[in-house]
Amino acid sequence: MADQLDLLLGVIFVASPMLGMPPCSSDGQIALFRLCNLTQIPWVLHTTERLLLSFNYISMVNATSFPLLEQLMLLELGTQYTPMTIDREAFRNLPNLRILDLGQNKIKVLNPDAFQGLPHLLELRLFSCELSSVVLRDGYFRNLNSLARLDLSANQIYSLRLHSSFQELNSLKAIDFSFNEIFTLCEEELKPLEGKTLSFFGLKSTSLFSRVSVDWETCRNPFRGMWLETLDLSSNGWTVTITGNFSSIIWGSQVSSLFLTHHIMGSGFGFQNIKDPDQNTFAGLATSSVYVLDLSHGYIFSLNSYVFKTLKDLKLLNLAYNKINKIADNAFYGLDKLQVLNMSSNLLGELYNSNFYGLPRVGYIDLQKNHIGIIQYQTFRSLKELHTLDLRDNALKTINFIPSILTVFLSGNKLVRLPHIHFTANFIQLSENRLENLADLYFLLRVPQLQFLILNQNRLSSCEAIYTSSENLSLEQLFLAENMLQLPWENGLCWDIFKGLFHLQVLYLNSNFLHFLPPGIFSDLVSLRKLSLGANRLTTLSPDTLPANLEILDISRNQLFSPDPWLFASLSVLDITHNEFICQCELSPFITWLNQTNVTLLGSPANIYCMYPDSLLGTSIYSLSTKDCDEEEALQSLKFLLFILCTITLALLLISTIVAIKFRGSCFLCYKTIQKLMFKDKVWSLEPSAYRYDAYFCFSSKDFEWAQNALLKHLDVQYSSHNRLRLCFEERDFIPGENHISNIQAAVWGSRKTVCLVSRQFLKDGWCLEAFRYAHGRCLSDLKNVLIVVVVGSLSQYQLMKHETVKGFLQKQQYLRWPEDPQDIGWFLNKLSGHILKEEKEKKRSNTIQLQTLTTIS
Repeated sequence: MADQLDLLLGVIFVASPMLGMPPCSSDGQIALFRLCNLTQIPWVLHTTERLLLSFNYISMVNATSFPLLEQLMLLELGTQYTPMTIDREAFRNLPNLRILDLGQNKIKVLNPDAFQGLPHLLELRLFSCELSSVVLRDGYFRNLNSLARLDLSANQIYSLRLHSSFQELNSLKAIDFSFNEIFTLCEEELKPLEGKTLSFFGLKSTSLFSRVSVDWETCRNPFRGMWLETLDLSSNGWTVTITGNFSSIIWGSQVSSLFLTHHIMGSGFGFQNIKDPDQNTFAGLATSSVYVLDLSHGYIFSLNSYVFKTLKDLKLLNLAYNKINKIADNAFYGLDKLQVLNMSSNLLGELYNSNFYGLPRVGYIDLQKNHIGIIQYQTFRSLKELHTLDLRDNALKTINFIPSILTVFLSGNKLVRLPHIHFTANFIQLSENRLENLADLYFLLRVPQLQFLILNQNRLSSCEAIYTSSENLSLEQLFLAENMLQLPWENGLCWDIFKGLFHLQVLYLNSNFLHFLPPGIFSDLVSLRKLSLGANRLTTLSPDTLPANLEILDISRNQLFSPDPWLFASLSVLDITHNEFICQCELSPFITWLNQTNVTLLGSPANIYCMYPDSLLGTSIYSLSTKDCDEEEALQSLKFLLFILCTITLALLLISTIVAIKFRGSCFLCYKTIQKLMFKDKVWSLEPSAYRYDAYFCFSSKDFEWAQNALLKHLDVQYSSHNRLRLCFEERDFIPGENHISNIQAAVWGSRKTVCLVSRQFLKDGWCLEAFRYAHGRCLSDLKNVLIVVVVGSLSQYQLMKHETVKGFLQKQQYLRWPEDPQDIGWFLNKLSGHILKEEKEKKRSNTIQLQTLTTIS
């Protein structure tokens, strides 16, 4: 009968489409009249199956209130805003009613024959109706032969003396008397239930036995002859004495699950006036076949020896949210069948080898949210059936005590390094620790049979040596979010971290400060289906970066400017929200794809918006038009003219180049001589500038001597009055004791231009690379070319492009090279000075290189 009721509830509440119905209406099957100010039962169609009338003003229900509704299964008549009278046979016109809900009504009059004529009623809800004990004593529920659940919680019932008609309710499975004031309960009161099997009997928060003195010998066993699958006695303020007396008087009664949560057993922390449970407290349950015992939310401080020794059949013991600080020897003696032990949210600090003796079959131990800092080596190794150990949110600094088990939860501890112990787990959670070295990740990836590895919110950032990767053919999900993988990767280290993970299906790399993805980093991830790269600093994605079989990609909250839509063509789901799109014509292929693709795009269209230009800031990309971005049509009229100009220019350039290369030193000397003769009376006068310096020279400290002799002495006014530039460099102008980043920022933003002398030492200097990033960032912010790159030495293009920090700049901007021939140095210095003093203008929104800005659709 209970299974049938569960099925019916599923049909009524899960499959109900009533959320789409207008209020105060009916569709022939469902009549929805909640909050309609009704004072009487409305007329509904005879085909109605569910009638919902809560939150109205219906004060009277009698035999004529309802028309004949033979198909009605659910009647909801609770929470009326006026006192209600329910007359004789009030529901007789509802012969097939299954659920009757009258909860939270102020029932002023309830006729003893009110529920007659309901032979198929399965559930009756009368909670919070101000009913007294009379409703139990005077046979109000007689003839309800199908009744399975009766809810009388939160009423004014003081006695559970049942009418003899309860003996005839053979389908009754669940009764809830919680939140009443029932001070005592003795054998004679529940006699009509003798011989019945109930799935639930609720006496929660009834003050049972806790406010009166009880003669236990006279009262005797109230559950004699009954089999209770669940008996809820929570929140009754039971002490050890009351619990012990109760367990003694119910000797022989079968209780499968006993809930005693929110008790006051135990001395708590720092008190001694209330006893902790001892070996006599639960002794009376020896013959009750208790499988589940819930003692959570109490004050137990010490688990005494042999406290559970009589509970031979116990399979689940819940001791969470107590104050347990001590586990005595043999505390779990006798629990030979226990499978689940929950001791979370207690005050345990240390665990010893003998703490869990007597648990030969325990498979799951929950010790999370204690204060455990140390565990002896053999503590769990004698538990041969243990498969899951939960030690989250403790203070562990080592894990050499971990036995060979399948599932290990270790997040929220203080682990800095992992000892190379023998792991056999297929699920390891190590998030929210302090792991820094990627050696720990390499070690974990060698664990055989490992399927799930969670390392979120650690500090993975160093890769001091080269570790040999090995194939892991079992790993399916790897979580590395909120670490710092950018640091080793930008130094070219640990690029093989995913080598051999051929069966990996899910990978999380979000929030790792990633500026780039190493080439071939995902080459072995042939089975990867989901990849999260959200909340990083990626500006571009290379065409061969993503795995071929990838289906779900999260690349939200990055800095993508103009992504290539073909990268996403094979995906099923994509999240690309909250990026920094530059809404110019370079973005038109992506916009076209965005409006035509079959890929499921997560997030609101409003979250895919422009960051530049300012006129389109915050505008959704979906609202942009690409009609003005046809480059071929715009350039067609210029093709012939460009051909002629290019031919002439190429010929002149070729002749000029030959002459300049052959006699470039002499040419430059002549040019300077003529300049002095023509402008000898003119003196260089620099206009007042908003900048403190004309240029900030950024170079490695190891190149200082060369830079001083080759550049600074010939350009800086403080070296010679013949020079005309005010230069800034670290060795002279940085403020001692000031934060280095602050000095760099002040130099970059306080200078007209930034000159980076890129040498081999520069590429190895982290501060130089950081200054390069700030200068490049200023270029993007001001939309001015304020960064001048001078390549010094024999650095090849390949060597420069290996460094992601400068790669993005070199792909789009020109740079200078220090001349190899000494005759070119004078010309080079003059050219460099001109670049520094040249006032850059903001990039126009329309020019020959960049097409018209996208316009907003009206």
